[in-house]
Amino acid sequence: MFSAIDCTLVAIRKKEDPMNSIASGALTGGLLAIRSGPKVMAGSAVLGGVILAIIEGVGLLTSRWMSSVHDPTFNSY
Repeated sequence: MFSAIDCTLVAIRKKEDPMNSIASGALTGGLLAIRSGPKVMAGSAVLGGVILAIIEGVGLLTSRWMSSVHDPTFNSY
């Protein structure tokens, strides 16, 4: 479900960025809890979005850190 929503958002928005994953996590969380009622559905949607935002944030920080550690233009000698 997550991948289907993510691919749909990429097709609609015509760009692939972290917002697609965050929105996909929120929508997936909400849709999976749809039978539990609106309150639980909203809570699951928020939780899904927050979890994906944390994952995307850690991914961005890690990639920035790794690019600064491995600088091919740095000459140590």
